[in-house]
Order: sequence, then structure tokens, then C-alpha cells
Amino acid sequence: MRLSTLTDRLDETLRTDAYADIDASANGLQVGPEEAEITRAAVAVDAAVATVDAAADADADLLVTHHGLSWGGIERVTGTQYRRIAPLVENDVALYVSHLPLDGHQELGNAAGVADLLGLVDREPFGTLGSEHVGQRGRASESLDATELATTLDAELDTGGRGVQVLEFGPDEIEDVAIVTGSGVDWLDEAIDAGVDALVTGEGKQKAYHEAREAGIHVFLAGHYATETFGVRALASRLDDWGVETTFVDHPTGL
Repeated sequence: MRLSTLTDRLDETLRTDAYADIDASANGLQVGPEEAEITRAAVAVDAAVATVDAAADADADLLVTHHGLSWGGIERVTGTQYRRIAPLVENDVALYVSHLPLDGHQELGNAAGVADLLGLVDREPFGTLGSEHVGQRGRASESLDATELATTLDAELDTGGRGVQVLEFGPDEIEDVAIVTGSGVDWLDEAIDAGVDALVTGEGKQKAYHEAREAGIHVFLAGHYATETFGVRALASRLDDWGVETTFVDHPTGL
């Protein structure tokens, strides 16, 4: 498939344009000639030397990642930028990126994947950012306690062996759960205002401890990387449906 055709399909599916004014990431095609033919793609959470090399080793024509290389523009291709861009060009591997659009997509997104894992029902968008959303909210089909929810996340997510951290300040029974993956603790206030029992996210901040304690809400910190593999995996499945062979490059950070 022609790269321009593939990226147009991805942009339409992910509603990339809707996030253009609210995302620092330059979503869409970041590296590569639009006339290239794509037969094999690799997907990964991060665009880094390790994942680019793995994509090249897999004979991929395209690397699709959640975290890309351009955040507000690239002024100089030196240092880290050079080390990451050079192997893309040298190995003829294009780079497509979807950051917040892939967080917020209600079917393919990272939060949607965590919601699937937890078996949440009656789901709706959560995590307001401008006129869009970057997460999802739902109800547990059966009430859980904090230990059960943490055990499920620990068992199913690649947390790098560090385990899920829990700020266990909420009710004994968890029914209503909000999810914003990655650095989603910034939406703790919205979760509190919404009256949910728990917020599931990736990584925390110091102030979240007291805010959660004072508000009586659980916060589950399951790892930035671990909570953000769902979106690119879902995109791999969609690419397979479109006739592009895919491989998942797993490079967990433990963070």
C-alpha cells in the first residue's frame, strides 16, 4: 500500500486533525517519502534508537509509534534527534506517530484497552482536553476491591517487575473507574469532580497523594509504558486488516 494512502487512512481513523491544536506532538507522518510502498509495519510505544533498529531488523517499511520525535518542531537534527532519525533514513523506515489521538480513541485507544482489560461497561469519554478527550470512564461489571484491581493490572501489564502502585484512599468497593494512561494523573481533579471510585493511570506526581487522600479516591499507578501498549497493538490489528503485515516491538522501560 502507498504510504500516503495508509497515513490518510490512519489520520481519518484516529481523527488526527481534531487534536492538532491541543497536542504538542506532530501527529501523522513524521519521517518518510509519501510515495513509498508499505508492505510491513512495526508498532512500538516509543520512537527511539532501540525500536527503530528493531523495526529495521524486522524488515519493516514503516514504524508506527505513540511517542514520536517531533514535539513542537525540530530545529536541529543533531544529538538525540540525529541518532534517532539517521537509522530511519538509512534503513528506509518511515515513521508515523499518534499521541493524544491514540490516547483518546474510544475503540482503539490506550484507555479503551485498559477498560477492556478491566471489563468495564457503560463506557464514555473521560479526560477533557480542549474540545476532545484523552481517556475513558466505565463501570465494573462486578464490584472490585483495590487489591483485586491492582492484581489484575499486575498480572496483565508489563510493569517491568516493579508492580502497580496504589494510593488506596477510596471506598471498599470499586464500581466507577476513570482511565487516563501515561501521565494521566493530571486528570485527578476531573475524576474527583466526577465522583468516580478510582483513577487508573501510568505515573504519579507528589501532590496526587494528598489530593487523593483528602478526596477519598483510589489512584492506581500502573506504569507509563505499561498502560500505553494497547493503542499501538490495536493499530497493528487494523493494519493487518488493511493487508499490511505487522510486528509489535516491545521495549518496556519499567517506568
